[in-house]
Amino acid sequence: MFYFDYNATAPVMREAREAWLEATEKVHGNPSSPHAFGRAANHALVNAREQLAHHLGCHPGDIIWTSCATESNNLAMHHFAQTLPREAEIWLSPIEHPCIDNSARHYFGKRARFLPVSKEGVVDLEWFTQEMTDKRPGVVTVMCANNETGVIQPWREILSICQAYEVPFFTDAVQWLGKMPAKDLGQCDYVTGAAHKFGGPRGVGFLKIPRGGKITPLLLGGKQERGQRAGTENLPIIMALMAALEVRERQLAENQHQTRAEWKEKFEKLLLRQVPGATIVGAKAPRLWNTTSALMPEGGQQRWVTRLDKAGFAVSTGSACTTGKETPSHVLSAMGYPAGQLTQVLRFSSGWETTAADWEALEKGIVKIFGEVHHGR
Repeated sequence: MFYFDYNATAPVMREAREAWLEATEKVHGNPSSPHAFGRAANHALVNAREQLAHHLGCHPGDIIWTSCATESNNLAMHHFAQTLPREAEIWLSPIEHPCIDNSARHYFGKRARFLPVSKEGVVDLEWFTQEMTDKRPGVVTVMCANNETGVIQPWREILSICQAYEVPFFTDAVQWLGKMPAKDLGQCDYVTGAAHKFGGPRGVGFLKIPRGGKITPLLLGGKQERGQRAGTENLPIIMALMAALEVRERQLAENQHQTRAEWKEKFEKLLLRQVPGATIVGAKAPRLWNTTSALMPEGGQQRWVTRLDKAGFAVSTGSACTTGKETPSHVLSAMGYPAGQLTQVLRFSSGWETTAADWEALEKGIVKIFGEVHHGR
């Protein structure tokens, strides 16, 4: 079976499993307990926080551990809703993950203002710059890279503009971390991430907040995370997160992702050549090295997913939170694609373990299925 759904979740890597097992076997205490076992657990928790802060470029006290990115994003939105002035708007891109889009609509209603994006799926910086000269939102949120298309957003430029106008900037870095260097993310006021997108375990994420700031708790009942997120920290999976990130940061520093980008690009060229009518979404924009979003001819997306699955290829239709139904992509809709194309998209997302031969096998599998469908077999 060839796995091409890493943007949904990545298999747990060996280093992460070993870190989890070691912590489970050797670190027994609750980090909040006052005895020696508790102190040892707290020491390990502090070390993990310092490691993550080092990679992000922020202070360890800025990090809050959570159960996942969805919780982290909801925690941030809850905080904004509780602390911003009642009339304040939140500006966000219309291509955000559903956990941000839905929570923004829930908390802010009509005060959630959506930024325009280009046909390539990139936030319109010119529009944003002009609007910021006239009106100040309470917070701006734009993801680092889109989970469906892989299109990289100009988050550094948006951050710079926000800093100039003293407007907080919040970025969902879930698809960025482990695929692109974490450096500089700590300059953003709020950042979220999750381990299972880059080889860590499910069930652990984080929220980075401004230096010296406090977050309004979403979960109540304990004083963990300096009173900002109740619940005993799951130390083994936090240590597994850090073990996975350490490996990915080394691979990125060695530019191992550049070669993998070439494999994906070769796949896209062959796909367009061998499957007439196929289109690469966001082809002219900078994209993550692992992600291809393609509009496919000859039948709906679910039929393609089913046929590819039977042929031994695991692919998706977009966000894992909406996969399973031929649900129109809100990302493609925001990019201006007509309604008839919104259920034709397939997402192929690779990982560090994916090989050039895997990409070649996927291309051949798609071409074979296309031929069968095209000839009515």
